[in-house]
Amino acid sequence: MNIQPVVRDAATSEFFDGTARGVFLLRRSTETGEILAPPAAQDSLGNTDLEWVRASGRGRVVSWAFVPRPGRGSDTPVEITIGLVELDEGPWWWTQLVDIDRDTLAAGLRVRAVFPKSGPAETDEYVPVFTPAEDE
Repeated sequence: MNIQPVVRDAATSEFFDGTARGVFLLRRSTETGEILAPPAAQDSLGNTDLEWVRASGRGRVVSWAFVPRPGRGSDTPVEITIGLVELDEGPWWWTQLVDIDRDTLAAGLRVRAVFPKSGPAETDEYVPVFTPAEDE
């Protein structure tokens, strides 16, 4: 798996506390119920009363692309699969798709979040990537 190192900031701290526990959290407005991006400070109406809610970490593949990236410690490119997953809770999430065979990748494929560490440094975070949901 070739994941770029990710480091938290104040706005994403709780999100990454969740991913370190293997929990997918979504940011939600307590006023409107709107699901927001993790670093959001307010909803679309300007409300700032936001909370973190546990999500299922499951969804369906909407779209994907195969992207060559430099391998760690090598000049040989490694192909990664990036994708757009519609979470069961509704929002669409840009992500890396892992352990998916090119021949079985299709729109609608059920997937689930897994949480690998994004790099070797102590400050590198666990990040959600998606893999086939074997039990569905």
